[in-house]
Amino acid sequence: MLLPTVLTGCGGYQDTLNPHSHAAGDITNLFWVMMAVAFGGLALVTGLLVFAWVRRGRRGIGADADGPHPGEKPAWFVVLGMGVVFPLTVVVALFIVSDWAIVKVTQAPAASSTAMTVKAVGHQWYWAFRYPGTKAVTADELHIPVDTRVNLVATTADVIHSFWVPELNRKIDTIPGQENRILLYANQADVYRGQCAEYCGLQHAHMGMLVFAQPKAEFRKWLRQQAAPAAAPKTGIERQGQDVFLNGACSSCHAIRGTSAHGYVGPDLTHLASRTMLAGLTIPNTPDYLARWITDSQHFKPGNKMPDIQLSRAQLHALVAYLGSLK
Repeated sequence: MLLPTVLTGCGGYQDTLNPHSHAAGDITNLFWVMMAVAFGGLALVTGLLVFAWVRRGRRGIGADADGPHPGEKPAWFVVLGMGVVFPLTVVVALFIVSDWAIVKVTQAPAASSTAMTVKAVGHQWYWAFRYPGTKAVTADELHIPVDTRVNLVATTADVIHSFWVPELNRKIDTIPGQENRILLYANQADVYRGQCAEYCGLQHAHMGMLVFAQPKAEFRKWLRQQAAPAAAPKTGIERQGQDVFLNGACSSCHAIRGTSAHGYVGPDLTHLASRTMLAGLTIPNTPDYLARWITDSQHFKPGNKMPDIQLSRAQLHALVAYLGSLK
């Protein structure tokens, strides 16, 4: 019964022991050092207990009533040495390694030492990412160039959240009215999963994110596309869908650059179709799931702020076609 529980922590996109940056590598090394010290301490204490039990058994119960035999160390010496001096030495050593050596690598970077800045804003319950100097805005999917020092500036639009991508660096809290920073660096082009690590409400568990580390040329191309306004609808059904969006409840909560929709309660949908997942990585970004999310979002994320939108079948079909064209 215990084995399946243990195996649930294996694999997947959030592996703290599979680092892909210098900072995450140092954190992983610290973890293994602390584990080695912990198991070494456990082995030492266990060994002393076994030794004492065996020796006492050989000498008989009550044999130590008159104190230690000649040449033996008194009990207070063992207690002071193994119970105070040794643990204190280990704790101080780990403190020096973690708070003096590791923190220097994982702490917030100086803006001058990074190549670009990205702003992360936590919402109940999704992440918005902005790229200063451009108009690009994404939701739940962050793109960064590989082998590049990125200054991630995190804040929140409501409650305290926590930005955490285990394979890239430590977690960082987002505090109302405050900006916190952390270094993001990926030494390999890949997709890294992150998660809100601070309980922030009903759908805290469904507030994930993906970090796409791309080759630099590919990232620059992606950023140019994301900074552009939404493409105009090309077909009749897409134009009908745009009318449904702009003249209905959608535009009061969502923004689509290049149109009259400037809502800010929900995610920016300017290039929605270019994303792989929806609703904080809860569902894939396919026409079927998108339609089901529009008509019954509470089924997937109970308590989210998406209202129940009453649309006819024709309106829903047109709206999904329009949103699917926003690439």
